[in-house]
Amino acid sequence: MRIDWRRPVWALHVLIVGLALHNLVMSELWRAGVRGGALTVISAWKDVLLLIALVLVLPRLRLETRADWLAFVFGLFVVVYGLLPQSWLGGGATHKGVLYAARHDLLPVGAYFLGRGLALTGQERSRLCRTVLWTAAGVAAFGLIDVYAVPLSYWRGSAGWFKDQLGLDYGRGVSNLPQNFVYNAGNDVVFRRLTSTFLSPLATAYLLVVALFFIPLRTRWGLALGALLFAAILWSHTRAALIALVAALLLLALVRRAWRPAVFAVVVLAISLAFVSGYTHFGPRTHFTAAEAKAQKQNAEQHPQQSNDATSANESSIHEHLVSLWDGTKSVVKHPWGYGLGNSGVTAERTNVTVVAGESTYTELGVETSIAGALVFIAWCIVLLLDRLRDRRWLAAAFFAVLVIGLQTDVIGVPWIAVTVWALVA
Repeated sequence: MRIDWRRPVWALHVLIVGLALHNLVMSELWRAGVRGGALTVISAWKDVLLLIALVLVLPRLRLETRADWLAFVFGLFVVVYGLLPQSWLGGGATHKGVLYAARHDLLPVGAYFLGRGLALTGQERSRLCRTVLWTAAGVAAFGLIDVYAVPLSYWRGSAGWFKDQLGLDYGRGVSNLPQNFVYNAGNDVVFRRLTSTFLSPLATAYLLVVALFFIPLRTRWGLALGALLFAAILWSHTRAALIALVAALLLLALVRRAWRPAVFAVVVLAISLAFVSGYTHFGPRTHFTAAEAKAQKQNAEQHPQQSNDATSANESSIHEHLVSLWDGTKSVVKHPWGYGLGNSGVTAERTNVTVVAGESTYTELGVETSIAGALVFIAWCIVLLLDRLRDRRWLAAAFFAVLVIGLQTDVIGVPWIAVTVWALVA
């Protein structure tokens, strides 16, 4: 295959694979002693590559469709709210926080226009889909091996990537690893969750849900690959991903007027409920250190009414997501003109600023770019979904799953999702 350096389809292949490996590689570099400014420069490879690819396709870009204009207008909202003084809006973000937030919010916009500028041929789309599937297969296989074969003690050594390099202080609950690295069933009974190369059960599960819709089931290896990816989602213990998968399958059944996706949805739902309910009987058991156990006990004492039942609406993780969504919605409604970039989500946490809204993609954007900016983003996504429902329904289903996940997760905060999905949907 000849590489056309002026038409950077190659860049998308590199981003699809590279973004899936990014956290693992960066954490290992940190462990090897590459830290501070040097590691920051290395970790910026993805932003530099996307920017180069955009510059190369820029001469071919035109604002022709509704989706093009909505993407452009949303991008303008981000730029304007990044330039407005925080004091005018009541925000407290730092200059660094504004830059972080601008990169976060503009990532799907840049990926979308890259996809538009490339105007992929059918053969190029097929190759990109195969890259997505091979990447997902590697992520799933690595994750399933790691969750049983690599002890939690090894990954504790990577906590510096999160705490010292990214500035994310997760506390002593899992020695400064993200709390969702494990599933705490209560009474010091704790299980590993599949985190794979993302070092995150959530990001891993979201990639795998998207990839499931790329599988050609009629091939000899289709069902086997589907089983591998679905197993990895189950072991990630990510309920939002499973709910989104069921919702997307039902949408596919509706628009295709076909029974098979509906049957898959029922099977996925039944297996998921059984798996989540029984995880404590066969999940990979691990243990807290003495300091972690003490921190977990203190947290349990502060939230005595929360359940450890993974299927309960009052389970701690589910409860936190629901509370965060409700609080974020109230913040957007009470302050509809927005607070400016850098006042929500992980960006605010990294820069030690009050988090006005977290978790949900839509409330975070409402806080940062006003309710109008969030509505433009939602309109853009709906138009893209409707466009793909007319020509590539499997891709529309994958995109719909991402939009459902976005209700309770900052889904565009996962660079693989923001780049791969928005570029291909374009």
